[in-house]
Amino acid sequence: MTHDERFMRRALALARRGLGKTSPNPCVGAVLVRNGKIIGEGWHRRAGGPHAEVFALRGVNARGATLYVTMEPCCTWGNTPPCTSAIIPAGVKRVVIAALDPNPKHDGRGLTVLRRAGICVQAGLLADESNELNAAFNKWITTGFPLIIAKAALSLDGKMATRTGDSKWITSEAARREAHQLRATVDAVIVGANTMIRDNPYLTLRHGIRGRQPWRVVMDSRGRSPLSARLFTDRLRHRTIVITTRHSSMRWRRCLVLLGITVLVVRGARGRVNLRVALRELGRMEITSVLVEGGGVLLESFFDARLVDKLMFFYAPIIIGGVARVSQALRLTGREFVIEANVPGRRGR
Repeated sequence: MTHDERFMRRALALARRGLGKTSPNPCVGAVLVRNGKIIGEGWHRRAGGPHAEVFALRGVNARGATLYVTMEPCCTWGNTPPCTSAIIPAGVKRVVIAALDPNPKHDGRGLTVLRRAGICVQAGLLADESNELNAAFNKWITTGFPLIIAKAALSLDGKMATRTGDSKWITSEAARREAHQLRATVDAVIVGANTMIRDNPYLTLRHGIRGRQPWRVVMDSRGRSPLSARLFTDRLRHRTIVITTRHSSMRWRRCLVLLGITVLVVRGARGRVNLRVALRELGRMEITSVLVEGGGVLLESFFDARLVDKLMFFYAPIIIGGVARVSQALRLTGREFVIEANVPGRRGR
C-alpha cells in the first residue's frame, strides 16, 4: 500500500463517521500530511457546518503539506464559504482527491481553481470507495431522486411472514440491531398501509442505536391507516410523512394534518400511489435516501417499477412453511446471513 493510499483510506474512515448525519450533503473526510505524518484531520459532521477540509486545516501550519480529501473541494458559496478559499491561502502544496463532486455547480471546477493557484492536484485515488459511500448524495444531486434500499427479513423458504401475517420475529436480536443501524444511515424509512394496519410499527432507532431519527413515510393510497397508529400519535409524529392519493378521504387527511403529520397528495397509478411522483416529492424535501421496509406488497411495487438501487435481505435459519405463527416454525441450527447487493440496470429515472 502506497503512502497516498494509506492516508486516503484514513480520510475515508473519517468520512464514514458522517453517515446519516450530513444529508443532504455528502460524507467527506480530509487528512493533512507533512513529511509522512498526519498533522490535521477532519470530517463533515452535519449539513450547514464546516466541511472536512476546514477541520483538517484548523489550527495547524499547512504550508508545504499534502491534503487528502475524499471528494473534490467545493468552489462555490453555500451555507459555508468555498473550501478552495481555505486551502489556497493555507499554503497547501498538493491536494489528492478521491472522487469528483457530481454536483453540476462543481464537477471538476474545484480542481481547476486549485491548479490555477499553483497547487499540484491528483484525482481518482480510491474513487470507487468514495462514490459508494456517497451513493445517495450522488444520485440525488444528479437526478433529484433519493437512493432506494429494499430491506427484508426472510426465512430460508423465502417468506416474510406466516400465512396469518405474523412476522415477529423471524430474525435474531443481532440481525435486528444491524437493521436499526441501517435505519440510522438513511433519511427516511417507508412502509405501506398493510404494515401500518398489521404491525402498528414504531420505525424508530432502537436496540442501542443512536443517531438522527429518519423520516417515517407511509404509502397509503386509500387512507386505510388508523388515526390512532403510533406513527401519528407518538412524540415523533412531526417526523412522519403520509403519501396518499385523492382516493383517501379528505376528512382523514385533515385529521392527519391536525395531528402534525406532513401529508402529500400525489397522482395515482392503477389505484396506488405513483411511486416515481412520490419519490420526486421526497427528493424535493432533500431526502436523499430511503429504506423500504415493507411489507411485501410495497416491496414488490418498488421492484416492479425498477426503482430499487440496493437490497439488504436478512435470511434466518428457519422454515416457515404453512404455519400460523413464527413461534411454530422449524428453527434450524446455523447462522443468519445477509445478502447485500447493488441492483444493476436501474431504469425509470
